[in-house]
Amino acid sequence: MNWFNGASNLTAIDYGVVCVSIAVLFAIGFWMGREENSTQAFFLGNRKIPVWAACLSFVATEVSAVTIISVPATAFRENWEYLQFFLGSFGARIILAFFFIPAFYKFNCTTIYEFLKHRFGPETQYAGTAFFFVTRLLGSGVRLTVAAKAVAVLVGWNLVPTIVLFSIVSMLYISWGGVKAVIWTGVWQAISFLIGGLATIWFLSTVVNGGFFGIFHAANAAGKLNIINWGPRLSDPGFFKTVLGDPNIWWLATLNGFFGSMAAYGTDHELMQRLLTLETRQKSQKTTLLTPLAGLLVLLVHLIIGAGLFVFYQQHPAAPLPAKLDDIFPHFANFEMPAFLRGLVLGSVIMASIDSPLGSLTASFVTDIYKPLIRKNEDDRHYLLVARVMVIVFGLILGGLAYSFSFLNGFLWLAFKIGGITFGSLLGVFLLGLFTKVKSNRANIVAMIAMAAVNLALLTLTEKGVVNVGWTWLVLIGTFGTMGLSWALAPTMDKLNDEVRSTNDE
Repeated sequence: MNWFNGASNLTAIDYGVVCVSIAVLFAIGFWMGREENSTQAFFLGNRKIPVWAACLSFVATEVSAVTIISVPATAFRENWEYLQFFLGSFGARIILAFFFIPAFYKFNCTTIYEFLKHRFGPETQYAGTAFFFVTRLLGSGVRLTVAAKAVAVLVGWNLVPTIVLFSIVSMLYISWGGVKAVIWTGVWQAISFLIGGLATIWFLSTVVNGGFFGIFHAANAAGKLNIINWGPRLSDPGFFKTVLGDPNIWWLATLNGFFGSMAAYGTDHELMQRLLTLETRQKSQKTTLLTPLAGLLVLLVHLIIGAGLFVFYQQHPAAPLPAKLDDIFPHFANFEMPAFLRGLVLGSVIMASIDSPLGSLTASFVTDIYKPLIRKNEDDRHYLLVARVMVIVFGLILGGLAYSFSFLNGFLWLAFKIGGITFGSLLGVFLLGLFTKVKSNRANIVAMIAMAAVNLALLTLTEKGVVNVGWTWLVLIGTFGTMGLSWALAPTMDKLNDEVRSTNDE
């Protein structure tokens, strides 16, 4: 197999920038993780992480290479309507701060799925963990694919060695340092991709007519800065068909941003793990409320990059486009940007890619599956060893998934579609536990599986053109379907027995 295609324009200066970035990441990861001698430290950092560090790490995880690569590509092809989804997430984080986080701290949860055990029973905990594994592995596989493809374009490698590189780097420092290594390297990663993004905007302003403001003028004239999609009027023919099939209509996009963010942040331990490393509930809530401000800054930077790329290629029609428009940003960096700036872009992509879910997957496996079901009552040293081994195992699985996803397109929406299948089931059972007194357990499992199957069927039929249901509906359907079905089945399947506990009864 030819692992190198020789298509890179990188210079020694660019490689130097990248090497420095990776060296700093390793130094931070190994230094911060040098005292990880217990599972409490490995999974929660002994809850001694400062607010600002947890906030930046959260944003680094939230952003990932999907934002850095796919948001500019989406803005290049379409417009800024993606911002509508982000607006809905502001409201979601208020709910997270004042309802989810207090519940997790009340039970001193190592993983958020322990809340489901306390509220419903262990079976719901196991189901929630299984759904997390599926959702996070598939979603992170997409993220790793995006990163590997971008780096392959910039470096001139084929995909396989790029995936191998990312996987090895992630497995090394996470297996050594645990969540403290993840948090503090996340701080460096957030700084790196902000620097890379701002440097790209500056360079674009020097190569388009009219400079920085010329980007906005030309992009706006072409409709590339449109944010609000008002959708059809009720009296318009085909109203319901359009509403079902167009995910960018403002009220639907905002609603999906609200429920999608609540699901992605509140029921996915990959992001919530950062918020559980704070010393107190109040500090965790403060961090949660700060994250949308930092996240919006990063999102705007990469939307501006997408608009700038559109203007550049409109004004330079002779400049070649990549075979796949998903690669437009790394392609531009490789063929149009000068040395050093190319290295900053490559470094930002790599930094946004190395922050993998291996720590959260391992924490959930050991806490929610291994300790209660496989090996009970072992000493902490044993569980710490298992955690480090599982980092390697999950790293290998992610690498395989990333290679499988490399043959697909539309990665920004693909990541959302994958989450749409299972996030509704997870969010439904968490909302049932937080806001109702329903005593269910077995009914939760049936409802979660049933609604995930419904969403998978709807997505499959939509992709094949049999029906037309926008993916934004999936989380909504899954959430309310899970809540309603579990509520209806609980009296029969769980018989309201005393073994099922309710938070409201304690």
